[in-house]
Amino acid sequence: MAAGSKPLRSDAARNRDKLLVAATQVLAERGLDAPLEHIARRAGVSIGTLYNHFPTREALLGAVLPQRMAALDEITAAALAHPDPWAGFTGFLEGLFTLQAEDHSLNEALTQSFSMATDVSQACHRGFRDVERILERARTAGCLRADFASTDLVTLIWAMSQVIRESMETAPDTWRRFLAFFLDGLRAEAAHPLPQEHPVR
Repeated sequence: MAAGSKPLRSDAARNRDKLLVAATQVLAERGLDAPLEHIARRAGVSIGTLYNHFPTREALLGAVLPQRMAALDEITAAALAHPDPWAGFTGFLEGLFTLQAEDHSLNEALTQSFSMATDVSQACHRGFRDVERILERARTAGCLRADFASTDLVTLIWAMSQVIRESMETAPDTWRRFLAFFLDGLRAEAAHPLPQEHPVR
């Protein structure tokens, strides 16, 4: 509710809460462009009631997505708190991609494939504000390739989002296989040296 606005009547407040729950569910199932009529139907209210509370799709997304994005804060905090920088880095990626695999709308929002409201974009930026620290910890510890930058991570997230999107209905765990391949290539050679060849006698 906007600052300074009047409190909603109890029935209006209930309808708004039902719409937010329904929107979270439908958007997760169908993505950011899910029909608003489906959200209203899931909430058990008219489409007019939906528009009374959320005049535009962007307003609805702005009310739903930041709460979903907040889960990134927990994943980031856990990664930074992990005593093993490599495990923190891989745990961050696994947590992030798990969120994306569970929620179509979050998968799309994180790759900015939809024209989103400003507060949603800000939530995306907040969710990634400490990512460079996660990368730097792993690089400094000699676990992560020194040339892997945050811009490379953006590309990785985009690539994985496509894998998740294409396999979400038929093979939802496919992304885990691809992530294992990526991580094998990202780990610094010093962290997993090649076996030494024995000299020929």
